[in-house]
Amino acid sequence: MSTDQHTLTMTREFDASRERIFEAWMDPDKLTKWFGPVEVEAPRDKIIVEPRVGGIRQVVMAWTDENGQQEAPIEAVIEALEPPALLVAKAKAAPDADHEYEEMRLEFEDLNGRTRMHLTQGPFASEEWVEMTRDGWGTSFDKLDATLA
Repeated sequence: MSTDQHTLTMTREFDASRERIFEAWMDPDKLTKWFGPVEVEAPRDKIIVEPRVGGIRQVVMAWTDENGQQEAPIEAVIEALEPPALLVAKAKAAPDADHEYEEMRLEFEDLNGRTRMHLTQGPFASEEWVEMTRDGWGTSFDKLDATLA
């Protein structure tokens, strides 16, 4: 199976304007409140967002497990930025991938004050990575919902 088939697609609706949702992705003070799966934090001092094409978008996920404090940095370059409708960023792929980069595309659709967000991300190294990422985003988006309430 080619890596092109290991792509995540998700759609989620939020009870907030697309301007608020877009800002939640771009403002480090907001990102720190919701980014990362359950029991994972995104320390504010490790978030960098340069809101321009070619800018860096870096978030470090941090958690504690049986091996102590763990961190997973995600550093991407913004490839397209059309506030509040579109964010596209490209990040280095996981070490076990047979490709160098993964792209994340976020499209924000206005639903008269609500927002439908379309996420496409990949390619991933395996279907297991797709499902793990889907689960992580799902709980992250639950945290975003709570933050917006």
